[in-house]
Parts: sequence; structure tokens; C-alpha cells
Amino acid sequence: MSIDEAQSEQSLATESLYSSTYQVGQDNIRPFGLDIHNPVFLISSCTIVSFIVFTLSQPDLAAVYFNELRIWLTTTLDWFFMGAMNLYLLFCVFLVLSPYGRIRIGGPQASPRYHFVSWVCMLFAAGIGIGIMFYCVLEPMNHALIPPLNAESIEGQSLRELAMAATIYHWAFHPWAGYALLGLSLAFFCYNKGLPLVIRSALYPLLGERTWGWPGHIVDIIAVFATLFGLATSLGYGAEQAAGGLNYLFDGSGLRGYALYMEAFLCWRFQKER
Repeated sequence: MSIDEAQSEQSLATESLYSSTYQVGQDNIRPFGLDIHNPVFLISSCTIVSFIVFTLSQPDLAAVYFNELRIWLTTTLDWFFMGAMNLYLLFCVFLVLSPYGRIRIGGPQASPRYHFVSWVCMLFAAGIGIGIMFYCVLEPMNHALIPPLNAESIEGQSLRELAMAATIYHWAFHPWAGYALLGLSLAFFCYNKGLPLVIRSALYPLLGERTWGWPGHIVDIIAVFATLFGLATSLGYGAEQAAGGLNYLFDGSGLRGYALYMEAFLCWRFQKER
């Protein structure tokens, strides 16, 4: 493709903005001086608070229930998880190899805010930093003890190779395809199409103005749940690691107390950095 054709594509990607009657913040309410989105915030916050109250008030029952739910999800919907991640990866490869891969996020004249090395470091630290430190040894050993794909009959070198293959599947290209797909959806529809920086904007070509109604509200509520519990999981892993180290160094028994203090400190630092 020539330079002129590439520039033409870039111009088309930025000039064909979606025109919508929706105004950012038009559904917001402002109690106590706060500016919150009416249905999304109220539904998601009430549900999350109820979840936290139940978990803290009934920890044993919550542990049993969530463990059963995890087992059901991983044994019943494992085909869906693996198939979806494969489709994400294939779609990202298609974008890279197709003319769409030449579209610059933000427009033809946009320039990156950070250097490439800094950007890659932030991606690894925010994307898989805590997870890879927590699971780098645990996950291969777990797959060796409980073989994936119901492969209980294999042993020896074949079992070790399968355990490493399953671990690499979780931490190589497939998770990055999921991150890239979500990030591209947010960035493209916001910076190239002029829509609000919310998950529902990626569905505007399908839903049209219904994006700003209940179909879009439901999408954003699910996104809030996924973001919060995903961040809570990573934060919990990091706090458990740090608390385990402190517990080992000082020969204490208050692992849970260390973890709670560490989580509170990390949340405080995050808010201060903002």
C-alpha cells in the first residue's frame, strides 16, 4: 500500500465520527456534591456492597459457595473460555495483517505520550505483574498434580510438557489478545470516533442510540463488576505475597492481618498517586 493510500485510510478513520444526540453526563445525578451515573452506579454499587457484606459476615459459607461456583464454571464452560480466547487471538492477528492495522489511534497526527520501552513496562506491570509472580511456580505444579484436559493417564515427561503448555497458554499470546481487544475498543471509539470513553461505546455500531439506554447500562454494569473483581483479585494476590513474606521473616501468625494492612496501604497509595 502506498503512503497516500495509508494517509487516506487514516483520515477516513478520524473524520467519520459518529454523530449522537447523547451528551456525556446527561443522566447523572449529583447528591452530596458527587457526580454519579444514575442507573449504572446505583445498581453496581449496591450489588457490590451486598456482596462484600455477605462475604465478610459469612466467610465460611461464602468460601463453599464460591468454590462450588468456580468448579462449575471451569468444568462446564471451559470450552467457551478456550474458544473465546482463541477467537480473540485470531481477530487480533487479522487486525495486524489487514489494512485496519495501519489506522493510528487518535488520528494521523497523534503521537505517543510515553516511549515504547516505558509503555511495554507499564503493560507488563499492570497486565500480568502480580499474577505471573504469584503463579509462575504454582501453576505448572498444579497442572502436574491435576492434569488439564482430563489427561490423568499421562505421566513423566509428557505430563511435565502438558503442564508447561497449559501454563504458557494462560500467560503467552492469548491473555494479551484479550487486553488488546478491550483496549483497542475503548481507544478507537473514543479517540477516533468521538464517543465517550466507556465500554458501551464499542457497541454503538450495533445498538445505535440504544447504546445510551438500558442495553448500554447493562454492559457498563457488567464492566464495573469485571473491573472491580479483577482488580481485587490482583490486589489480593499481591497482598498475600507481601503478607506471606512478612509472616515468614517475623515468624508471625497474623497472615490475614498482614494482608488486610497491605491492601489498605496499597489502596491508599493508589488514591494518593491519582
